[in-house]
Amino acid sequence: MSLCGWLWLLYCLHVPGCVWGLDGGGEGACRLEAKPVSGSVYRAGDVVIGGLFPIHHFVIVFSPEGNVYSATSYLNVSSFLPSVRFNQRAYRWLQTMIFAVEEINRDPALLPNLTLGFLASDTCRSEGTTLGAALAMVTGKETSVVGTECGTTPEVPVIIGDARSSASMVVAQTLGPFDLPMVSYFATCACLSDTWRYPSFFRTVPSDAFQARGMAKLLRQLGWVWVGLVSEDGDYGKFGVQVLLQELQGSGVCVAYSELPSKRKIRHIADTIRGSTARVVVAFALMEEVVRQNITDKQWIASEAWVTFSTIAAPKNLPSLAGTIGFALKKAEIPGLGPFLTRLHPDGDYQKSDPFLRELWEEMFVCSLGVYPSLTLPSRRQCTGSEVIREGDFTPKYADVSQLRASYNVYKAVYAIAYAIQDMMACRPGDGVFNGGQCPDIRKLQPSQIVHYLRGVNFSTPVGESFHFDMNGDPPASYDIINWHVTPEGTAEFVQVGHFLSSEGSDDQFHIDMDKVVWGGGSGDEVPVSVCSADCSPGTRRAVQKGRPVCCFDCLSCAEGEISNTTGRSVECIRCPERFWSNPDRTACIPQLVDFLSYSDTMGVILSVISVSGATLTAGALATFLYHRHTALVKANNSELSFLLLLSLKLCFLCALVFIGRPKPWTCMLRHTLFGISFVFCISCLLSRTVVVLVAFRATLPGENLMRYFSPTQQRMGISLCTLIQVLICVLWLALAPPRPAERRGREGRGPRVVLECEVGSVVGFSLVLGYIGLLASLCLLLAFLARKLPDNFNEAKFITFSMLIFCSVWISFIPAYVSSPGKYTVAVEIFAILASSFGLLFCLFAPKCFIILLRPERNTKKHMMSK
Repeated sequence: MSLCGWLWLLYCLHVPGCVWGLDGGGEGACRLEAKPVSGSVYRAGDVVIGGLFPIHHFVIVFSPEGNVYSATSYLNVSSFLPSVRFNQRAYRWLQTMIFAVEEINRDPALLPNLTLGFLASDTCRSEGTTLGAALAMVTGKETSVVGTECGTTPEVPVIIGDARSSASMVVAQTLGPFDLPMVSYFATCACLSDTWRYPSFFRTVPSDAFQARGMAKLLRQLGWVWVGLVSEDGDYGKFGVQVLLQELQGSGVCVAYSELPSKRKIRHIADTIRGSTARVVVAFALMEEVVRQNITDKQWIASEAWVTFSTIAAPKNLPSLAGTIGFALKKAEIPGLGPFLTRLHPDGDYQKSDPFLRELWEEMFVCSLGVYPSLTLPSRRQCTGSEVIREGDFTPKYADVSQLRASYNVYKAVYAIAYAIQDMMACRPGDGVFNGGQCPDIRKLQPSQIVHYLRGVNFSTPVGESFHFDMNGDPPASYDIINWHVTPEGTAEFVQVGHFLSSEGSDDQFHIDMDKVVWGGGSGDEVPVSVCSADCSPGTRRAVQKGRPVCCFDCLSCAEGEISNTTGRSVECIRCPERFWSNPDRTACIPQLVDFLSYSDTMGVILSVISVSGATLTAGALATFLYHRHTALVKANNSELSFLLLLSLKLCFLCALVFIGRPKPWTCMLRHTLFGISFVFCISCLLSRTVVVLVAFRATLPGENLMRYFSPTQQRMGISLCTLIQVLICVLWLALAPPRPAERRGREGRGPRVVLECEVGSVVGFSLVLGYIGLLASLCLLLAFLARKLPDNFNEAKFITFSMLIFCSVWISFIPAYVSSPGKYTVAVEIFAILASSFGLLFCLFAPKCFIILLRPERNTKKHMMSK
């Protein structure tokens, strides 16, 4: 079976009412019980170009739920009112094709000695009808041409069309295996760029992939990260949403909802749009229910399918749709097209060759050309015959040439085919690409030859635009960004506010003039805000809400030591560098405060005053004892030991001052060694006194003279020996691992303050120093406790016991307080322990004696001392 036979078989299988059979001569014959198309326009030529245009279409009104403008996908709904409408816009596309063919035929340089013809058919906006018309064209079996019989039209080698993506997919997939080229002027579905499924498909309209890329750039640039999506339930809408979602991945833009309108869901979708916090809605189809429910607080982003569609931009819809922004196909002005469109008139022979002219005339002038009133609209008046089409009178329908977008794509499609044929005619024998260098036969063009040359066309249109197809059969993308303004008369004005240019392998060019934009949703001059969660303020970070998109989040304060200094959606806070810390607002890193117990601090001043006061009191007691050194009480208390004890106490008070101030290497070594030696010296003197008292009053045997072993010389030697041991411990400590200045930055090594302190260096050395003091204090306490019941006038052991109890209590409680105190308070606790224990010794040991010496001199006599 021939190619024509196979295609005709496909045609009959797809189109109801077409019967395939054999007549007596064995030749294929056809009869159509129901026409596949409503009519065709034909003009003969050396090469006939096919054209598919939706001159008629169904409009479906849902009642009472609502209406969908793009409703052809709901033909399976049972409760609707179908109505066939004449599409003036599509008829202008057909006339643009005729204009381009005639313009090329008049050009002696483009296709000399060759005439283009055309065969344009109505698709009725139906996939089945479109496929039937296409198969009828390529097989030469078109029967709806006025003045021709079945099979008299030539086989069409190339088709311009269709306007719809779904119909183009059906036709391209059917004709693709036979290498029959198809150049669409309005099918934008990104799926049609698949050369494996559609190897012979071309188009002069950009793929929706580029529109989706531009929409994504628009949303990101304007900060709209929370948007809704609405699309028609067809290939155009489904694939458009799919491509847009792919572009939005990883961009930070989230989709609040994605809806496909249907009769049952229309009101639900309108409620979803109204109730959503997303103020921006990207729409590949628009529902009339939005207008009916008076949803006026949304910013609409329109696709090229409806952004310049004046029917939708009717005045009644502007309260809801004013400020709409969308991507429209590049607009062009085609010289001479306006007068060409207005040349038509139903009188003459032209009406006989154009079955659509009568409907156009009746639609435009709302009258009837027939002898009888219109059957569909019987109330129409009779046309007078004086009606004249004027350019722009019926904006934006048939005669409007101010928004030539799809029409310009039809124009470019015709020229692309013409330039492909020109390249064929320029082929020299032997240099061709077919069958060993053969050139195409222009009079018998093969579809595969046109496919090959279409891929290589590169030309400039009469408008001045450079044009070519890429490897996928797509053109470079060029969009105008359109904004709906409301004129003083209350009508919509399509104002270009920017542009978007894109092509494979090159950088995108996106520009929008913000000063020209009128925003929708009642925003006025301010850009609408469409976010799920407001931007986090500086000092906070975002935390995604469980089970919701990443654009919905809570703002949590940055942790200590971390900042967030910008308003936005930072997921993580920035950690401050070394020696810096976050301010209280967590917005900036500031240098860490150097903290130590200084003489300028209130606590340092208080401790310094107490220390100096203690040393002064000790000096006063020493002066008192020195002045009254010949009195009985001073002599009885071993004046030499008393002087040494007071001197050591003074050192204990003064060593506290070394702990105050900025730690330095020498102060760190001095503070611990001076503290350890001073207290050992003090406790040694006290221990020596306790032993002397105990031995003196416990030696009860006659002739026993134990005091000869505790003479002043031995006492000095004992004190020196005890102190020397501490000195040796300190020397070894300083030699092996001395205390040194160090920085401490909080519990985890970091904090707002850098605490300067003295590290003990060797923990063993520090423990030995404290342990040795504790050993001597414990021994002194034990001996004093044994001598506590001496005669009342010699109660030195009792006072020593009290003083050592205070001393031990202070230093036992010092350990947990020292460990738990933060920063400089650690040093303050140590100073407090030193001062508290020193005051305890001073008051318990010397306050009673000074009281007697100064205030009760009568008791400071040998007689009184020996009375018992």
